[in-house]
Amino acid sequence: MGNTRLASCRLYGFIDTAYLAGRRPSDLARQLIAGGADILQVRAKELHTPQRVEMVLAVIGVAMPRNVPVIVNDDITAAFESGADGVHLGQEDWVAIPQEQRNDRLANMRIVGISTHSLEQALQAERDGANYIGVGPVFPTGTKPGVPPVGLELVQQAAGRVAVPFFAIGGITLDNIDSVLTAGASRVAVVSAILQAPDVAKAARAFTSKLK
Repeated sequence: MGNTRLASCRLYGFIDTAYLAGRRPSDLARQLIAGGADILQVRAKELHTPQRVEMVLAVIGVAMPRNVPVIVNDDITAAFESGADGVHLGQEDWVAIPQEQRNDRLANMRIVGISTHSLEQALQAERDGANYIGVGPVFPTGTKPGVPPVGLELVQQAAGRVAVPFFAIGGITLDNIDSVLTAGASRVAVVSAILQAPDVAKAARAFTSKLK
């Protein structure tokens, strides 16, 4: 999948085991896509790689026919073994891979996303070849407890300086998304405000309508 397709993505949805609440990952993926999510991340912190691969394959089965890329959080092996479109790495995970090993480790990944929490990190990720970056957490969020929010200022800075697609992430809700878009974001990643809603597809659709 080329960067042209990535550039057109607006709503980044998540299949996160912390918010599954007994739901099947494939069903959640179906609902997210029905609501307009055009890129999905599988985040399964407590699973082992084989279990993660199984979960990713279930999501890919729903997403691939609909041309929605699937990204695996943190686990390069699971991303490779499942045939996912790419991997998303946290700042610490990215920095932990020696520079000379990155090309080999990520050779089969069509998309590499990196979390960034400052303009310096965002620009470095771009120089390092990230296909997209996450910018956040914009607001306080239960998904990243103890991580101080970066605020709308970093969104403004990224909008002015970063050339690769970036997704604002962290505590974004329907009540504050307008301020995020006004700050310069055109893409958002939303976890709890969608996954904890009574109707996932409807919640996703409400965000999608803001991102036209």
